[in-house]
Amino acid sequence: MEGELNEGSVPAYYREVHQALSGQADERVQVLVFQRLLSRTDLPRAVQTQIADHVENSDGFLSKLSLYKGLALIALAQQGKQPSPKLLENCIQEFPKPLLGDPKDLMSLKMKPAQEDPLTVSQTLAKLLGKDTIQIEIIPEKKGLFLKHVEYQITSQRFKISVYRRYSDFDVFHEIMLQRFAYRMVPALPPKRMLKGVLTSTSEREFIEGRRRALLRFINLVARHPFFSEDELLKTFLTFNGSDVQTKLRDAYKKMGDEFLTCRHATQAKDYLPADIQAQFSSSRELIKNIHNSFHKLRDRAERMAERSKENATDLLMFGKELSTLGTDTSPIPPLASSQSTWGSLRQSIKGLSVEFGLLADKAIQQGRREEDDVVEKLNLFLDLLQSYRDLCERHEKGVLHEHQRALQKYSVMKRQMMSATVQPKEQVSVEQLESRIIQQENAIQTMELRNYFSLFCLHQETQLVFTYLTITSHILGAFVNSQVQGHREMGEVWSDLHPKLSCLFGGSNGLQSPPLSPK
Repeated sequence: MEGELNEGSVPAYYREVHQALSGQADERVQVLVFQRLLSRTDLPRAVQTQIADHVENSDGFLSKLSLYKGLALIALAQQGKQPSPKLLENCIQEFPKPLLGDPKDLMSLKMKPAQEDPLTVSQTLAKLLGKDTIQIEIIPEKKGLFLKHVEYQITSQRFKISVYRRYSDFDVFHEIMLQRFAYRMVPALPPKRMLKGVLTSTSEREFIEGRRRALLRFINLVARHPFFSEDELLKTFLTFNGSDVQTKLRDAYKKMGDEFLTCRHATQAKDYLPADIQAQFSSSRELIKNIHNSFHKLRDRAERMAERSKENATDLLMFGKELSTLGTDTSPIPPLASSQSTWGSLRQSIKGLSVEFGLLADKAIQQGRREEDDVVEKLNLFLDLLQSYRDLCERHEKGVLHEHQRALQKYSVMKRQMMSATVQPKEQVSVEQLESRIIQQENAIQTMELRNYFSLFCLHQETQLVFTYLTITSHILGAFVNSQVQGHREMGEVWSDLHPKLSCLFGGSNGLQSPPLSPK
């Protein structure tokens, strides 16, 4: 066993020191912890440096055997010997025991990792948006037995799979998400409507496209939520290819239950909450309400601008068509017209301008689509999130708090009945039944109080998410400015191409001067 350093060759004290210095889930020891241990030995600084140099480490950690080697070198150095690996190789007896004191006292040297605050949601907007990107495409003309229905192809970038869902599947998924995450921001679904026909009229197409966009916002907000994104329900909805996803979702929920039953912090939520949580909740709620109102107005204005771009496209197209009509009129010029009239050649030139105005109309419609897709949809996404926060606040007040108050009132009535029963002699059975009911009610109240604190705990986290998403404002403004720059540049290029044609039209052989751009 000469020089052999292993678990069996070292004194039990070595193993006790290792247990005191290593992590709970990792048998390695931090280098900084070992350096602290060396400083307790009162060995000269030069000797401590020599020992540290002889002990191997990787990525800032010592293995168990490296620690044993260090402890052996410390013990030999305390005996007055020069520490070196040669000493260990020549050791023929049990490795000596270093003088470090009680191993339990060494636990204070261990560098405790920073305690994670469960209440804090450490997320950035980039992290949230990077969790997944989901696309939804309409698969039209799917027919049921009596009614036609629309089917959606859903493709998750994260799971690399496409599945097919109907609106009713979304509806069940939404219902179960609300049951499982009653204390979280579950976005609303677009409203139901019985479809009389699929893609057979403009109104139906607009409704279906609007619902597709709303479903897309809903599923992306859910897929990017830090808690929803890791839940089995979402994975099932985005990946299950079986014939009945609704039954699969309901079965999954039955196994899990609501978040209160599965979250390890649920019963200790009160301990993590700040003392002024109610005041913080009230002020945050009021601020987010004001933000919601402002973004609602921004969205309305952005929609009007997108609509005006589309209307501008229609006007430009009709303007060009009227020029074409004017230019293709082959009616002969009457004798009463001046002999100097150039209308015959002028209308031929006007006819060709309709092409440029058609191109201007195309650019205007593209501008409207950019404003709708890049600006309005981003605003709608954030508005959906803000609305889900308002809905959550109402659920908290009307749900958990209201049920808690009702339970307390019921408990008060039962206590009065109990007092009355002890004053007025009644049958023993009824008194015992009343006592049992009171105990049950006390347990129910205790559970409701825990749920109330957990609801506040979740509200605190969801509020952080809202403010994390607020940085999407820069994305929205950037998209708005970019769409305007691109739109005006493209339109300007077409107008610039049109201008020399007008110069020829008005300043050519007909002798006319180009008309002034504005009155003098």
